[in-house]
Amino acid sequence: MSYPVLDPSRTDPALSKKCALAVMAKAPRPGKVKTRLSPPLTFDESAALNVCFLRDTSQNLADVAHFANADGLVCYTPVGEEALFDGILPQTFRLIPQRGDGFGERLFAAAEDILACGYSSVCLIDSDSPTVPAAAFEQAVKELARDGDRVVLGGSVDGGYYLIGLKAAHPAPFTHIHWSTETVYAETMAALEGAGIKVVELPTWYDVDDGTTLEVLTYELLRSTPPPFAKMAGYPAPNSRQFLERRARETP
Repeated sequence: MSYPVLDPSRTDPALSKKCALAVMAKAPRPGKVKTRLSPPLTFDESAALNVCFLRDTSQNLADVAHFANADGLVCYTPVGEEALFDGILPQTFRLIPQRGDGFGERLFAAAEDILACGYSSVCLIDSDSPTVPAAAFEQAVKELARDGDRVVLGGSVDGGYYLIGLKAAHPAPFTHIHWSTETVYAETMAALEGAGIKVVELPTWYDVDDGTTLEVLTYELLRSTPPPFAKMAGYPAPNSRQFLERRARETP
């Protein structure tokens, strides 16, 4: 199956009251995604787990969108590999290409492009956090539907964030940030405060990007042991759980 690809040069008035729940993702090709998980996984296993993360996150968002005024999207790279998402995402999803060079530039461009399509707000969501509680996404949509400008931020326990939601494409949270460090969340909060933009904080969660956090996910999904900072139950992430169960059976 193929998913519709949005064109930022064409504004759709029908989207004017909707929030876009957009997963920032690379096309799931072995050796190109989740490489920090190898080891303990092989490149093929890392890519397969990445597909599970995409399936779980997109289904979680599709369920939220069904009951909220929202749409699920994947903001992807590289252009030309759209077919690699076929059959992974819910039928209701749409694609929109990433543009820009650095990570901050890509996030800002994604916000600009998705809002240009006609959406009233956008949440940019990482593809590495398959168990984020649906309630956190629901809260983000509700907060962005309120009157007045604001940014919604969902912090990760490693110092980054799993979600940033905006009603306008503000450059401040994407400029002069030391990406992929433990100071990203603090620097983003400081930038928003300096720009005088109201921030609503979501519950802290975690992303899975190395062997240590893979163990956290394993305990959460296979042993019903949530991370110690969790204040609510995580999404059950059935595809990721099945991957971990299969790996547990096959690992000597």
